[in-house]
Amino acid sequence: MNRPALATCGVLLLGLPVIAQDPAPTPAVGPIPARPAPVLPLHPDPADIYRSVVRVEVATQVADYRTPWNSGGFGGGTGTGFLIGENRFLTNAHVVSNARRILITQRGSAVKHTARVLHVAHDCDLALLAVEDFYPFKGLHHFDFGDVPALESQVRVIGYPVGGDRISVTRGVVSRIDFRPYSHSRIDSHLVVQIDAAINPGNSGGPVLQDDHVVGVAFQGLRQADNTGYMIPTPVIQRFLKDIEDGRYDKYVDLGATEFPLYNPAMRRALQLPDNGIGVMVASVLPTGPCDGVLEAGDVLLSIDGNLIDNAGNIEVDGEKVILHEVVERKFAGDTVAIEFQRNGERHHAEVTLKAFPASRIFAMRYGERPRFTFFAGLVFQPLDFNLYATYQFSNPRVRKIYQNYIKDSTFKEREDVVILTRVVSDRLTSYISGFAGSVVDEINGTKVTSLRHAHELLHAENPPEFITIKCMGVSRPIVIPSAEVAAANQRIMTKNGIYKPSYLGESNTAAQ
Repeated sequence: MNRPALATCGVLLLGLPVIAQDPAPTPAVGPIPARPAPVLPLHPDPADIYRSVVRVEVATQVADYRTPWNSGGFGGGTGTGFLIGENRFLTNAHVVSNARRILITQRGSAVKHTARVLHVAHDCDLALLAVEDFYPFKGLHHFDFGDVPALESQVRVIGYPVGGDRISVTRGVVSRIDFRPYSHSRIDSHLVVQIDAAINPGNSGGPVLQDDHVVGVAFQGLRQADNTGYMIPTPVIQRFLKDIEDGRYDKYVDLGATEFPLYNPAMRRALQLPDNGIGVMVASVLPTGPCDGVLEAGDVLLSIDGNLIDNAGNIEVDGEKVILHEVVERKFAGDTVAIEFQRNGERHHAEVTLKAFPASRIFAMRYGERPRFTFFAGLVFQPLDFNLYATYQFSNPRVRKIYQNYIKDSTFKEREDVVILTRVVSDRLTSYISGFAGSVVDEINGTKVTSLRHAHELLHAENPPEFITIKCMGVSRPIVIPSAEVAAANQRIMTKNGIYKPSYLGESNTAAQ
């Protein structure tokens, strides 16, 4: 969703009226009694439920990957959050992404309460917020969670969509339960519930209710269709809340295998499978993933944790057909999953231990992070990731191939980062360096580059050679820079182009830079 296209829901702050009275004798000075907390009603009426939904106003700062030394552009947006516990407001991750200031407002109140992000999960588009002073929210209804709503059942969506300033409540029918991509990260797919109530700009982060229980969080719509919206269902929400119980978010785990449906009767016979509609073929196995060394491409996956897998790759969970990966979706790093598969006509059973796969995040949109880079004599080096790829739209076919096949070709095993020479800043030292921008840096001084940090260390060696030699993939000639001219060139180019810092290698290295 677009930043201005997020959501808002407010809460009404009620105060007791002030009644004029005759002056009373002044009591002796004593301790000031604590403010009593309002009593939480057992059965809140609809107005109380609406009061537990808040407006989230965010000022943002978005990194500029073309000039990574700059602070980036400023913007803002609004979203919705709702109270699920003592000083715990749930909302969408995309509502608070890149946030530099967060303000929460109650319905009917002009007072803005400063808030902060407790936990954020970009891979499932959820975030948990807290305000600095929770007292004004004491006594408000805490939402609890229901189950995944049944098909054709009715739900309510609460939010502040475009078209007005007051709270909006719409009703819709659950039309589909599916496994679909979450647009926020551009890479992750999870369980979603589709409803025919529109999820418009302004609804993001708002609660979706059924019988006054939260059954989902509104988070994205479908531009190609009218009145088609999606909500994050409770299994995804509950997994997020359980994950952060230890004080940190550990992200989703992966089975590490892709599958191919087995509809073709001839293919089933070739794989020695009965015509019973059970089983999918393993298309690929992720190198170093949980199933590496257990499954092979061409195996037939028959069941997972005792759930039979049909020939479309679905299993039955809670009476609904969902993709087999839903079993993995509800587990955590270190958990195990039992699989049954067939190879060369023989059945096998195995247990695999699940884990996250950080290397795959190269394909995910990054939020709230400063771009990493290192500057050297007019050359700007940056690690390849989705943000950089989207910024530069690289035309170099070698870069595009390396990026697309980073996991498939196991490039991550030898290159933690794929380092790109993104810019050649104009200067008399760089006047003869042309045709290199947008290339992958292969070697520096004869050493293969494995990461941005490694490149930085090679370029800034304590005892550098007389000439710094940089070799890029696909370019026959190297870049050669006299070491004696580097210091003067750095100062000259940085001053002229407003580059206030020569490198940023990551949070853990801030002090050293």
